[in-house]
Parts: sequence; C-alpha cells; structure tokens
Amino acid sequence: MIALFDSALKAAHEAAGAQDYPKSALYVVATPIGNLADISLRALHVLALADHIACEDTRHTRTLLRTYGIDKSSAQLLALHQHNEAQAAQSVIDLLRQGARVACVSDAGTPGISDPGARLVAQVRAQGLRVLPLPGASSVTALLSAAGAVQSGESDSGFVFAGFLSSKTGERTQALQALAAQSRAFVLLEAPHRMQALAQALADLGARTLTVGRELSKQFEEISSMRADALGDWLAADSMRLRGEFTLVVHAPEAPLETKQDDRILRLLLAELPLKTAVKLAAEISGEARNALYERALALKQQDAG
Repeated sequence: MIALFDSALKAAHEAAGAQDYPKSALYVVATPIGNLADISLRALHVLALADHIACEDTRHTRTLLRTYGIDKSSAQLLALHQHNEAQAAQSVIDLLRQGARVACVSDAGTPGISDPGARLVAQVRAQGLRVLPLPGASSVTALLSAAGAVQSGESDSGFVFAGFLSSKTGERTQALQALAAQSRAFVLLEAPHRMQALAQALADLGARTLTVGRELSKQFEEISSMRADALGDWLAADSMRLRGEFTLVVHAPEAPLETKQDDRILRLLLAELPLKTAVKLAAEISGEARNALYERALALKQQDAG
C-alpha cells in the first residue's frame, strides 16, 4: 500500500525525535477514531520507533501503519484483544524486560478506555515497568467538547463515563436508573445494532437533554441534541442513522429554578458579607431553611475558591 501521509511521518521525526524515548517502556498510543488525519506527530514517531506493537487486530493495525509509511514485520505485531489480554500481557512484560520499546494500540481511539489495554497496563505497572501515555483521539472527549454538557464553575460539573451498557434488558435498565440518579452528565457508547434497544431504555428519562454523536470525525459525522425520549423518533427519521458507531452524552438534570435563584442570592451576599450573615439574609429573602442554605453556601465558597 502506498503511504498517504509520507510528509507527516517526516514531520513527526523532526518534531518529536528530540525527546527521550526510554527502552523497557510500554507506550499507550491513541490512534484515529475515523479520520486518519487525527494521528499525532508523536504517535507516528513512537509507532515507527517501537520494537513491537501490541494490537487489538494486527490486520487493522498493519493497514493503519502502512498508510503512514510505517512497515513492521509480522513478528513485531502482537495480538492483544479482550479474549487474550491477560496472557498476552506476560509476553509484553517479557519483551520489556529484554529492553524493548512496546507500543499498545486499539483499533480506534485510546486503549484502556472501552478497548483492550487496561489489564495490560495494570500488569506492566505491577512489575515496576514504565507506562508512557501518548494522548490523542477519543470519541468521549470529542462529543463532550461539542455537547456543552460539562460547564466549569457549576457545582455538579464533571461527567461519568459508563461506556457500553449490558445487552440484557434488566441489567441495562438498572444501570441507566443508577446513572440517571446522579447529578452529573454521563457518557455512553453503543453499537448500531443495539441503538433501538438503548433508545427504548433512554425514553424513561423523558425531557432530559441528550446529545448523540454518530460517525464522529468521519465524512458523515452527525451530532444532534434532543430530549432523551425523542431518540427513537430521531433514529427512525433516517435509515442511515442506524449505521456507524455511537457516542451519547446524557446531560445533567436541570437544577430547579428556585435552586438557581438561591445560589445567585448567596453568591451576591457572600461577596460582601461574612458567611453566617449572608446565610441569615438569604434565608430571610428566599424563605428557605437556614441549615440548607448554610451547607449550600459552604459548597459555593469551596467551588468558587477552586
């Protein structure tokens, strides 16, 4: 196969070559989730430098490497997937002890998140060997950045990564109920053939905001926000929407208007008055219980200080 990105590999060696890349180290390398241009220069340099590459699918990785002009022999590519990860990890450890640089890649994205790699990393670290991450493409952070679901400065900022839920109806429903009970956004991954079942489960969340990312970074990328109970209709509106991989962000539940108003009052008073005085006045203004407002004021002060 003719390399499509010859110049990228040359640029990678120039840009990243001066850094030290120790031997006897495992390099966890993020690869594109769809768009081949989303590889980092440092990732290209390390993949070319690696003595061995542990791959989720050696055929897929060989095609990826050749696209960037990187050639590795069959002996340099090691299969490491969900069915053999524990055993393959020992082979990687043996190579590391011999002084090899080993890169770990999944078929797409960052290893060890929803793809193989976490068990390997845990075993390598348990042996006192180095693990070096090379950050890059991730469908989770890609969709979160476009969803506006995690806002800094909010008391319930942050998100929960749930990944793929169980294919069993009861377990999936139970997991969703537990996630929905939290005050933070949560992120799901799903395969196309299970999206309709997931849509039925998410319908129980009613008006809660949902952002769906399909085929992220690819030619037919689609990102849409809607009510959680509208996902089924959204899928049915276009048969193409049941193709490709999905990432979904269920936004945090909206705070009641009264809570937002109380927070605004507390913040204004805390800016000018001692905490106890601010809470006393806020209770008189809002009619809310003083104890509850005191706890909320402490949380706001800690949040604003951070």
